[in-house]
Amino acid sequence: MSYFSDVERDLVVAARTPVADGIVALDLVAHNGRDLPAWTPGSHVDLILEPGVERQYSLCGDPGDRSTWRVAVLREDGGRGGSLRVHDEVVAGQRLRVRGPRNHFSFEVTPGTRYRFVAGGIGITPLRAMVAAADAGGADWTLDYTGRSRRTMAFVEELVTAHPDRVRVHAADAGDRFDVAAFCSGIDETTAVYACGPPRLIDALDALVPVEQLHVERFEAKEFGEPVWTEDFEVELALSGDIVTVSPGQSVLAAIEEQAPAAMVLSSCRRGTCGTCEVGVLEGEVEHRDSVLTPLEQEGDTVMMVCVSRAACPRLVLDL
Repeated sequence: MSYFSDVERDLVVAARTPVADGIVALDLVAHNGRDLPAWTPGSHVDLILEPGVERQYSLCGDPGDRSTWRVAVLREDGGRGGSLRVHDEVVAGQRLRVRGPRNHFSFEVTPGTRYRFVAGGIGITPLRAMVAAADAGGADWTLDYTGRSRRTMAFVEELVTAHPDRVRVHAADAGDRFDVAAFCSGIDETTAVYACGPPRLIDALDALVPVEQLHVERFEAKEFGEPVWTEDFEVELALSGDIVTVSPGQSVLAAIEEQAPAAMVLSSCRRGTCGTCEVGVLEGEVEHRDSVLTPLEQEGDTVMMVCVSRAACPRLVLDL
């Protein structure tokens, strides 16, 4: 994790550009013209629209351009209100409070690996920089890009024009639906799949692609049933020595904020999708209920997202 992942700064909206129906791109720059922190494909930032209203957006510009961070925001009329604020209130010249960058969906080119990218709608945003990196690295790659129509698919014409033999567009209104089973039939042990999109797409890939070859970023939190440990459990904060009791139905994060507020755990989405509240685990078994860590990263219980993940035992010790 970069040092800058928890740093907040005020940036200026240098440009506000429609890039598809219902999608606007914001170009963010430092007010003094200085370079911004470096980022890698798959990174995202938090836009702090007001205290308590924070939303995560993938960086979709050029990692080599240190002068500008670009995000693209889909208007979601039935969402939690953040995207509406961006579309209806944010204007060029305005300052925005931004935290990050942070990367839980990292990508780098490995010799001998074939890359298959799958984007669903606004899920193209983290993959845009990955595609550019794969192409610059001389990798074998393709992109399957799905959406309701070309009008609603950000950057689609740019990608098709630049890579006509590698980019396949699946627009539902043209009757060209993405066949997940056919796509997965072409995957072998040399293939890595990177996908971002709505739950239906990610769940379908998750069922067919070997876990060690699938790398995903989810729009929405995973669904979970009853927790493994259904009783109260204790959480010791190793640095302060505080003991926090977490009751059924209460998150570890909420218990810490209530009983040991001096611990100051950063959080944002509170749904297990952004990774802001990642905390080191020193002792105990964790029931991971986040949508950030891969199954391999969850093994060993070395970190957890305290907004949703819980103890699978009577006691945890956290590096707080």
